[in-house]
Amino acid sequence: MGISISDITTKLIGDKKRWKQYKARTAALPTSHRTAIDGIERYLMYTGPNDGEQLMRMLDDLADLFEQSAADGTSVRAVVGDDPIAFAEEFKANYGIGSWLSKEQQRLVDAIEKADADGEPS
Repeated sequence: MGISISDITTKLIGDKKRWKQYKARTAALPTSHRTAIDGIERYLMYTGPNDGEQLMRMLDDLADLFEQSAADGTSVRAVVGDDPIAFAEEFKANYGIGSWLSKEQQRLVDAIEKADADGEPS
């Protein structure tokens, strides 16, 4: 018995109805905010959680943030700051959920710490 496309989609993005609602919300944003949220969404899809429910919770909150900033007349740069990657990483960190990338980053840090603890060869 194989996995259906619907099962894969649900695993990646959770409930399809919720995904469509999210996409409708982001499509209604002003162009600058929509462009920014599309970029952050793509980054989170690649580097964020691999659980559809967790990802959708993050994206819904991201949509809330950008809807509110657009309503308040806040610029994208004022929301995101000077470093979009730092913004996205801090945004993800607020959820206390790991991703494959953060796990690999931690493995690298651990390997370097172990190498440092073992000392330089004489």
